[in-house]
Amino acid sequence: MKVISYKHNWLADIPNHWNAYPLWALFEDNKTKNENNIVSNVLSLSYGNIIRRDVESNMGLLPASFETYQIVNDGDIVLRLTDLQNDKKSLRVGLVKEIGIITSAYTGLKLKNPELNSAFYYYFLHALDIMKYFYSLGGGVRQSIGFLELKWLKLPVPPKDEQDQIVNYIKAKSKKIKHFIQKKQAFIELLKEQRQTIISRAVIKGINSDVTLKDSGIEWLGNIPEHWTLRKLKYCVSLNANPIPSDTEGKQYLKIALENIDNWTGKFVETETPDFEGQGNFFKKGDVLFNKLRPYLAKAYVAKEEGFSVGELLVLTPDSKYFTSEYLFQRFMTSDFIEVVNSSTYGAKMPRASWSFIGNLKLPIPPKEEQAKIIAQIKTETAKIDQAIAKAEEEIELIKEYREAMIAEAVLGKQDVKVHTKIVLENAK
Repeated sequence: MKVISYKHNWLADIPNHWNAYPLWALFEDNKTKNENNIVSNVLSLSYGNIIRRDVESNMGLLPASFETYQIVNDGDIVLRLTDLQNDKKSLRVGLVKEIGIITSAYTGLKLKNPELNSAFYYYFLHALDIMKYFYSLGGGVRQSIGFLELKWLKLPVPPKDEQDQIVNYIKAKSKKIKHFIQKKQAFIELLKEQRQTIISRAVIKGINSDVTLKDSGIEWLGNIPEHWTLRKLKYCVSLNANPIPSDTEGKQYLKIALENIDNWTGKFVETETPDFEGQGNFFKKGDVLFNKLRPYLAKAYVAKEEGFSVGELLVLTPDSKYFTSEYLFQRFMTSDFIEVVNSSTYGAKMPRASWSFIGNLKLPIPPKEEQAKIIAQIKTETAKIDQAIAKAEEEIELIKEYREAMIAEAVLGKQDVKVHTKIVLENAK
């Protein structure tokens, strides 16, 4: 394919029959205010997707009036280009698919020419977003940019039929990739179930199949090994007992929100900036964090270092006379414990369990030496499963990287989509 080189900003080689124009020639800055609150459907940009906000559960974080919000329509492009320097993992470009309103902190772009394909430019700006191009613009400590900083950005303008073909190609390829990811995620969930079965069997009954059992006298526990003792959790741990250090200023601490904890496994998940306000609860290495909000999500975590957690996470410091951190964590991550805690929740929209209930639950306590053996056997039996999960997760990340590269090549005209589109569309059905 012949190309012509454009020395405008970052724009390199594009096909010689394409044009290139500054952004202001194709888009206008959205100035349509929601006067008189005529639109109530509040939209937000999250992980590169435009989502509806649950206004009722977020009233404390939203204004009483939405008159200053912008009205956006199907096909508009929304960018969140604030605080770039302090948040370099976000995806900052979204494509609107319904009428709604967004805060004036967003930059809203409306196509001047309805004959152009807004999805093409969404994919183009998405590619720039992935390449972190926007971080080279703007200035100041918070490094925020808007329409004025973007207006001279050169955008490629293929013929309309090619724009449509490129969009269809990307959508079809993305559909196949999404199907691949869904299959891998289902496989991961199956592996997690197998892993959980191994853990529950070891933690609930121990690793000696010949051990004599006794009736615990508690319905949800059933029979337990005869030599294990029973004690209320609140007498085995300390709740939120760590004083906040006096010298936190200037120090970088790990921050953990609910989305940073993988359900059932307790694996730490890297995300964009943890989503909670304020300082949160301070935890130390060895503390066990347990989620009281929607406990059916089964989120618990053994702290590997000091940090702060969202208030929905109970910070429990185990008394070494009764539990090791790892054993207590695994005991929390059993279906019987999660189910009994979940049965106690209150609140319809945001169901929570109370520490009063959780702390009064009696838990079986194996001897410390046996706890260590149980954990050792769990690690041995789950090692291959963990490897399979890690491999599947790696494959998901690789296919996501492929998708981003595919989009970038397509919107720069480096893929002959005429050749590929028909085949891809047929295979995606």
